[in-house]
Amino acid sequence: MIRARLSGAVAAASPGGAALANPSVTPPGLFRRLFPCHGPLTALSVAHGHLFPFVPVFFAGGIGGYFLLTAEPTPLHWAVTIGVKLLSAGAWLRGPVLLRPLACALMLLMAGAIVAGLRSHQVAAPVLGWRYYGPIEGRIVGIDKSLSDQLRLTLDRVVLRDISPARTPERVRVSLHDAQGYLDPQPGLTVILTGHLSPPEGPVEPGAFDFRRMAWFDRLGAVGYTRTPALVLAPPARDGLGMAIFRLRMAISAHVRAAIPGEPGGFVAAILTGDRSGIARETTDALRGSNLAHLLAISGLHMGLLTGFVFAALRYGIALIPPVALRLPSKKLAAVVALAAGAFYLALSGGNVATERAFVMVAVMLVAVLADRRAISLRSVAIAAMIVLTLRPEALTEPGFQMSFAATTALVAVFRLARDRPEVRRRLPRWSHGAVSLVVASTVAGLATAPVAAAHFNRIADYGLLANLLAMPVMGTLVMPSAVLAGVLAPFGLSGWGLALMEQGTRWILWVAHWVAGMDGAVRSVVQPRPWALPVLALGSLWLMLWPGRARLAGLLPMAVALAVWSAPRPPILIAPSGSLVGVLNDGARTLSKPRGAGFAARLWLEQDGTDRTQVDAHADGSWQSEGTAHLRDGAPWPVAHLAGLNARNLLANHCRPGILMVIESTDAVAQTATGAADGPVPQGPGGCWLVDGAALAGRGAAVWAADGLPVLRLAGGSPGSRPWIGPDKRRRSD
Repeated sequence: MIRARLSGAVAAASPGGAALANPSVTPPGLFRRLFPCHGPLTALSVAHGHLFPFVPVFFAGGIGGYFLLTAEPTPLHWAVTIGVKLLSAGAWLRGPVLLRPLACALMLLMAGAIVAGLRSHQVAAPVLGWRYYGPIEGRIVGIDKSLSDQLRLTLDRVVLRDISPARTPERVRVSLHDAQGYLDPQPGLTVILTGHLSPPEGPVEPGAFDFRRMAWFDRLGAVGYTRTPALVLAPPARDGLGMAIFRLRMAISAHVRAAIPGEPGGFVAAILTGDRSGIARETTDALRGSNLAHLLAISGLHMGLLTGFVFAALRYGIALIPPVALRLPSKKLAAVVALAAGAFYLALSGGNVATERAFVMVAVMLVAVLADRRAISLRSVAIAAMIVLTLRPEALTEPGFQMSFAATTALVAVFRLARDRPEVRRRLPRWSHGAVSLVVASTVAGLATAPVAAAHFNRIADYGLLANLLAMPVMGTLVMPSAVLAGVLAPFGLSGWGLALMEQGTRWILWVAHWVAGMDGAVRSVVQPRPWALPVLALGSLWLMLWPGRARLAGLLPMAVALAVWSAPRPPILIAPSGSLVGVLNDGARTLSKPRGAGFAARLWLEQDGTDRTQVDAHADGSWQSEGTAHLRDGAPWPVAHLAGLNARNLLANHCRPGILMVIESTDAVAQTATGAADGPVPQGPGGCWLVDGAALAGRGAAVWAADGLPVLRLAGGSPGSRPWIGPDKRRRSD
C-alpha cells in the first residue's frame, strides 16, 4: 500500500511521474516525457540500451591511436593518460546519467591506449641490429613456407657466433634454399646451419605494411636464409605440453598427406592442423584469386562449423533417446562438449591469433547458451572483440582480425534485421530458405570484407561470390563433418573413412578455386587507399549496423565519403630500404631500375599502384638504361641515376650533376654512419646533384615528392628509437 501511494504521489507531482512510477516505461520513453525536445541528448538517451556493442569500438580507438603515434609516450604522457582514465571512470560511475556514456567512451579510449602500450613492452625481446653471416643454432618451433615457396623454419633457443645471449634474438626465421637433403624438419629438433640474418625490415614506403612491428609482437628478432644444408644437432627432447602438441600436429599432418596425395592432402592438413607446408604457391594464388583463401586460415568459419556440427549432432542424438533426453539438459550438455571440441581444435591448430580469435567468439556464444542467453547477438560479438583486443591489442592492425569481425558483425546485424521482420521470410517458399540464407550470408560477408581486402592486399576478387556459393555448401556439409568423423574414428584406426570423404569435398573446392581464378577479370587490382579511408568507412559501417532507429542512416555519409576519395595519390619516386631499387611513376605506370633484387619492395609498390605487373615487366619498358651497375632514366619529374653494388659510391663523380636525382645503394660501411635522418628536402651532393644515400635512408624505404619543383624526401616508419619495435640505431656492432 505504501508503494502504491508513493507511485500515485509521484505520478501527480510531475508529467513524467507516471513514467517513474510505471516500471514498464523504458528510460528513453521517460526521457522524452520529461524533456519533450529533440537533439543529441535525446538520441543518446534513446540508444542507451543499445550502446554496449560500441564498447570495443572505443577501446579499439585507443589501441589504434597508440599505434598511430610517431613517438613512444613518455612517463609523463602515461601518467596523464592514466589520470584521464580514472577521472572518466569516476564520471561514468557517479556523474550525470546522460554524460555517463561519454565518460565511458573516454575511459575506453584511454584504456585501449594503456593496454596497447603495456603489451608492446611486455613482448620486448632482443632484435638483431646488423647483418649477420655465420653459424646459426636453434630448436625448431615453426615450419611453414616463404613467399618464394621455400621451406622455412622458425627457431628458438638461438645461438649465434660471438654474440652474447643478452643480445641474441629470442626467435629467428630462416628460409632453406638450394639442396636440403640432410634434414627432415620435425618439431623440437635442434638444428645447425650457416646462413644470413638481418633485422626485420620496416615499411618499404611511407604508410605501407610494417613487418618490423609484426615481428616485434611475435618476438621474432631476425630473419634470413641459408644456401647450405641444415643439419640435425640434437634429437627432440621432452619439452612440455606445447612442444608435444606441436609434434602431434605435425604427425597428423604427415598422416593426412600420406592418406590423401597431392594438393588435396595439403589442403586438408592445413584446415586440420594449420600446417600449410604441403600447399604449392600455385594453389594458394588460385584460392586468393577466387576469394577462397579464407578457407586455409583456421578461423571463425572452421571453428563455427566444427563446434556447430558437434553441438547439433550431440543435441539431436540425445533427443533420439527419450529416457536420456527427459533427464539431461541436452542443450547445455551439447554446448559443453562443443566447447571442449573447440578447445582441442585450438590446440591442434597451433593456437595462432586467428584461431584464438575464433575460439573466443565461439566460447562466448556457447557460454551464452549455458547461461540461457541468446548465443548469436551483437553483444556476444562485442564481448569476443573485447577479449581478443585485451589479450592481443596488436591484432587490431591485422587484416585477419578486421575481416573476421567485419563479416561477423555484418552477418549478425543482417540476420537480426531479418529476424525482426519475419514477414519477409514468410513470403519465400519454405524449401528456398536454406539457399536464400546461403546467398545472403555469402553476399553480406563478401561486401563486409571487400574493403579490408582491397586496403591490405590491393585486390578484389570479382567472382568471389560465385566461388563461395559453389564451395561453401561442400565445406559446411561434407568437409568439416567428415573431419569430425575422422577424429572420432581415429582411435579405432578407421580415420581413412572420414579422410576419404574430405578428399572428395576438397577436390571440388580446389577445382572451383582454379576455375574461378582462371576467368578473365577474376582479380581486379586496387590503388592503395588513403590512410584514413578504411577507418572512416569502418566507423560509418558500425554506426549503420549498431545504432538504433533511423539515426543509423547517418552512417551512410562517412561511408560515401571514404569510398568517394578512396585512392591515395601515389609517390612519383619510391626508393627501397638501403637504396637497392628505385621506382619512378610515369603516365600511371611505375618503372623499376632493376629486374631483380628487393623483390618484396617491388611487389608491394606495384600492388599499391593498382597493377598486377611483375618486377620484370616493370623494368622491361626500356625507360631505364644500364651502364654496368649504374641505371639511368631521363624524364619527369627529374632525371634519375641509381648506382647499385659495392662500387656504387665510386661512380658518383661520373654521374652527379645539377638537376639529377642520385640514389646510391648503401654498403655496410655507409649503413654504419646512418643516424636516422629526418624528412625534408633532398640534400645536394658534391657535384650539385640531389643525393639520396645510406645516411639519408637509415635503412628505411622512402618516397620522393615534388615541392616547388624540388625533391622532398619522406621516410617510411619512425626514426630509430622512436617506438619499441623500431629500436635504436645499432648498426655499429659492439659486444
